Amino acid sequence: MSRAVAVVAERWPLRETFTIARGSKHEARVVVVTISEAGATGRGECVPYARYGETLASVIDQVRQLQDRLAAGMTRAELLEALPPGAARNACDCALWDLEARRAGQPVWRLAGLAAPRPVVTAYTISLAEPVAMAKAAARQAHRPLLKVKVGATQVMERIRAVRTAAPAAQLILDANEAWTPEQLAQLLPDLATAGVALLEQPLPAGQDECLAQLRRVVPVAADESCHVAADVTGLAGRYDLVNVKLDKTGGLTAALELVQAAEAAGLGLMIGCMVSTSLAVAPAMLLCEGAAFVDLDGPLLLAADRAGGLKLHDHRLQPPTPELWG
Repeated sequence: MSRAVAVVAERWPLRETFTIARGSKHEARVVVVTISEAGATGRGECVPYARYGETLASVIDQVRQLQDRLAAGMTRAELLEALPPGAARNACDCALWDLEARRAGQPVWRLAGLAAPRPVVTAYTISLAEPVAMAKAAARQAHRPLLKVKVGATQVMERIRAVRTAAPAAQLILDANEAWTPEQLAQLLPDLATAGVALLEQPLPAGQDECLAQLRRVVPVAADESCHVAADVTGLAGRYDLVNVKLDKTGGLTAALELVQAAEAAGLGLMIGCMVSTSLAVAPAMLLCEGAAFVDLDGPLLLAADRAGGLKLHDHRLQPPTPELWG
């Protein structure tokens, strides 16, 4: 029996402007793939990311080029060979997992041999702004146990101190999104440790992070832009302490599972992250959170409104997805 395959772009307004070192956004732009077979429908969502040369149009075109093969029964293994890591492969892979689960009447976590997902504390992001504005934003979120603070190349400690003063009880993650120089990193690390920063994410540009191996990392450093798939792990050991696993980078849950296994084998800790998206994109990542040192799956929390059946937050913990949403 052939499948029906559809791909659409969607736009989801944000609650407020989201700003990082390389720009701002006012809405989440996502691509949703649906694959239907024998009365069951699987869904997958991805976020095209300009940092990796992706647009809504380019991702939709990638999916459409595979539409006939997907309709004819393409497997997840074949998909890994047909598309490179990235958003398009992610949406297709997650849709295939969802479809398989619905046809089998079994949850994805069981089909993948994983532990059942449990509620997890997720970081909540404080966007890059002037220190006073970031302090106000942090004060509104001071009840949350884990905050992720976006910074650029300037006023780093001013921003951290402003957030720390406004949210004294929260654990802090710092994300520079490749904005620093090696000299700046070496200078800032002791101050970040003094300020109680629990994790520093991708301070240096990908491909220019060799100096991390020579630095005394008094704050653990996580690779984000420097780590996409399992094959990247070999070059990260000794430079980083953790890797940030994002399905839009790995190109789906299948490749993300491979990356998790490779990272653990190399002695690297895990951070599970996401792009700014709806709960449909985040639901598969919930399956990876067992054993993760940090979880950063706040994408749906940043939206003005999430899709129906979206992930729920209870007692600061993100709840596992319902079968109606995904998996």
